[in-house]
Amino acid sequence: MFTPASARAASAYRTLSVQGGVEGATPHQLIVLLFDGLLASIVQARGALARGDIAGKGRLVGRAVRLVQEGLKDGLNEEEGGELAANLGRLYDYCSDRLTYANLHNDDAALAEVAALIQPVAQAWKEMDVKSVPGPGGLHA
Repeated sequence: MFTPASARAASAYRTLSVQGGVEGATPHQLIVLLFDGLLASIVQARGALARGDIAGKGRLVGRAVRLVQEGLKDGLNEEEGGELAANLGRLYDYCSDRLTYANLHNDDAALAEVAALIQPVAQAWKEMDVKSVPGPGGLHA
């Protein structure tokens, strides 16, 4: 479902200063870190919006969109991941659209919506036992 240690996702991760290191991370760990960075960016963007820091909110929402598109979505492999990967791709597109809307309209509710949509997916990734995932169609650990 995800490409092996996607160079593009790793690059997005490094570029956007997500917490922790990416060196030596497995593809599964990288996805978990991308989710963590995405959720942290949304929380920080909501805080910036509440403080009236519109420039800061814009930077943080921009980071969140890049994590979704360049990290999570670009890491999908629809050939191996099938319907699940396609559904995740649609979710990521929707989240990117809502983040962009939130940025343009200073809409805290849209930011909260994206966090609520991503949180269960992020939690599922954290709980996933990579060793039990089959090779073809699963993660390439």
